[in-house]
Amino acid sequence: MDFDELLKQGKIKRIFRAKRKITSPNFVSHITQRAAGDAPLFLEDSDYLFMLSNLKEVSLKQSLDIYAFCLMPNHIHILLRPCRAELQEAMRDLFARYAMVFNRKYERKGHLFGGPYRQAVCLDDSYLLAASLYIHVNPTRAGLAADPRDYRWSSIKLYNDLNAPPSFVKPSFVLDLLAKEQKKQIEIYSKLLNNSIVIDAGNALEKTDAVSFLRKVLVRNFPAVFSRLRRQKQIEHLTGLEMLDDEEIEHAIQGMRDPKTKICPDEKKARKFLIKQLIARGYKRRDIATKLGISVKTVYNILKLQD
Repeated sequence: MDFDELLKQGKIKRIFRAKRKITSPNFVSHITQRAAGDAPLFLEDSDYLFMLSNLKEVSLKQSLDIYAFCLMPNHIHILLRPCRAELQEAMRDLFARYAMVFNRKYERKGHLFGGPYRQAVCLDDSYLLAASLYIHVNPTRAGLAADPRDYRWSSIKLYNDLNAPPSFVKPSFVLDLLAKEQKKQIEIYSKLLNNSIVIDAGNALEKTDAVSFLRKVLVRNFPAVFSRLRRQKQIEHLTGLEMLDDEEIEHAIQGMRDPKTKICPDEKKARKFLIKQLIARGYKRRDIATKLGISVKTVYNILKLQD
């Protein structure tokens, strides 16, 4: 059973991909792309403006719903949903066109971006909310703005202003999770944003669980907000998939570590299924072995079992 089959069965909450991309329509993705080496992606305001214009054009051309973005000096975050299965083509258009114009403008040669974009497929509302917050606090974490609301090159103002002008970005997809009334939505999101600023979740470009860590802390700090998300299940309704939540995954891990658990055929299948889910979430085999209290060799042996 590969990752795509697990995805179709609704057993995976999010999948990190660098080479093989998931292009199925309606799946929300957190896209990250970084510059090659220490090179900057933006040198002046006109570069940021061109990327935003390019993003708007590609979103209309390729039927992408954009929910949040942040343009940092050397990397980019975009929260989006392809309405048709053309995500790779859309991202190729976005990044290739920008690189071509940037290289021509500054008379430079070589790759502007550091390899393929990264994709985290988000299949639950709590991760969607946490991803948007992670994206918006990036400038503050990087020391570019004391308050993320003051950073010019992100979508945060659309989440923070009742009178925000019309935009190709659709913040309502995230804000509608929080409350019915727009004023209340902005109030709750602002509280979540302020709390997210002081949470050291790590760098999502380096740590695959950075957004998940942020989510876990926010769930603990705002139980009422996330209880509402579990009832709404917006993404579940959108994709038509029934998801396991993080608590169920943790329960399965505890069961596997329990020495009293009998290793019957069904338990072996359950262990293989659990390991594949952890792999799909971005964990390496060695990390999985530590998490489950088994050896790396045992992890590989379990994966070799027939389904």
